[in-house]
Amino acid sequence: MLVANTYLGHRDDDAIAEAVDTSDHATVVLSDTERQRSRVRTETTDGRDLGIVVARDLADGDVLAAEDGTLVVVELAAIEALVLDFADADVSPTAALELGHAVGNKHWNLAVREREALFPVTDSKERMEDTVADLLPADVPTRYEHVPPTTFDDDGADHTHGDGTGMHDDGHSHGGAGHAHDHGVRTIDGSDQ
Repeated sequence: MLVANTYLGHRDDDAIAEAVDTSDHATVVLSDTERQRSRVRTETTDGRDLGIVVARDLADGDVLAAEDGTLVVVELAAIEALVLDFADADVSPTAALELGHAVGNKHWNLAVREREALFPVTDSKERMEDTVADLLPADVPTRYEHVPPTTFDDDGADHTHGDGTGMHDDGHSHGGAGHAHDHGVRTIDGSDQ
């Protein structure tokens, strides 16, 4: 088994890109769960058995070194997101609060991109649509889109390495009995929400 246990950097770095381009490197596609684990057993895209042992979340384009010197390029599998498009909508503060309360009680992750709200599909599409259907004004279209899993990261870091989808965290806490946890709103365009 090939074991990648050294983080070298990101493919944006010219020296890393050159090393990858001039090598017989391997590529691995990781799920959102796998990219966050410190130990993963998986396969490269060409079918080689691969173990990854690094103490960090991995991002699309990260490059690892295996014990035998093989470079391993990380790609992230996109995840599906429900997108609510408020671009042409006239939404009252009451409607916005009701929608926010409903999805907040579901503990859905949220990312905001310009005038769109994105939620990762974590339940059946039908259940997610039912949750928002009666709360959305008629002029708010919905759709599904595949996005990088880093879209919903809550640490505020730009894991996409300069592609314009940096995330900012403006989490808040709820006090009170039985409800002491944070909900964060991530903005993709860099504005605070």
